[in-house]
Amino acid sequence: MSHDSQESTVTDQTLSNRLRERAKLLIRGALHRVDLDVSRGPYPNRLARTLDAQGIDTVLDIGANVGQFASMTRRAGFAGRMISCEPLRGAFGELRARASRDPEWTPLHTAVGSAAGTTTINVSANSFSSSVLTMTEVHLTSAPGSGYVAQETVALTTVRDLVAEQSLVPARTLLKIDTQGFEDEVLSGAGELIGEFGAVQLELSFVELYAGQKLFDDLYERMRSNGYHLHIIEPGFSDASGRLLQCDGLFVRTAV
Repeated sequence: MSHDSQESTVTDQTLSNRLRERAKLLIRGALHRVDLDVSRGPYPNRLARTLDAQGIDTVLDIGANVGQFASMTRRAGFAGRMISCEPLRGAFGELRARASRDPEWTPLHTAVGSAAGTTTINVSANSFSSSVLTMTEVHLTSAPGSGYVAQETVALTTVRDLVAEQSLVPARTLLKIDTQGFEDEVLSGAGELIGEFGAVQLELSFVELYAGQKLFDDLYERMRSNGYHLHIIEPGFSDASGRLLQCDGLFVRTAV
């Protein structure tokens, strides 16, 4: 290739790169104006790669709502078994309909906590903010329209019982917990199994969004003491000042 041809090729590549970056900026600018974002390597893809690298072929999805987490994990390429637990009647109906199209996806109509029995869950207007715990003013101010509108009495089981009933192998299972402040209770219901899961994903709050909940530092130390390290952090929602209130943390077992 002649020197002139090489220069022409480089110029074309440079122009193409500039146009691509300009298009990205325009798209991001439009999304940011409506408080949305896009990023390289979205979380579901990073999660799916982690599950593959850790030899994890099962997801135990606690607090599934209508199946958002399981659906995005499946779209990211995870082909293994999924068990999704959701206590609310309305959300479970949608979850069951979605799971019915996937033979490897089992929906269970139950809440999960530290002991089996029943409990009362406060139903949020937006469904996914529903919790056994009382919502704080910080949450209500930061997420208008999330207030409680009803209550439901629901069945309650434990992670330990689910592992036995579903014949799960913890070392090959991701335990995902998104229970709106009830995460510590769910971990307690795993008992001695808590250190055996291949990975654990927790919703982690930096401020008290639900009265009495354990915050980031407590749950982080609990996971560390059980032999896990923090592998991925995915930011959650923020208040009007931009302060991050919540995130998802993916923990994997530390190699011995």
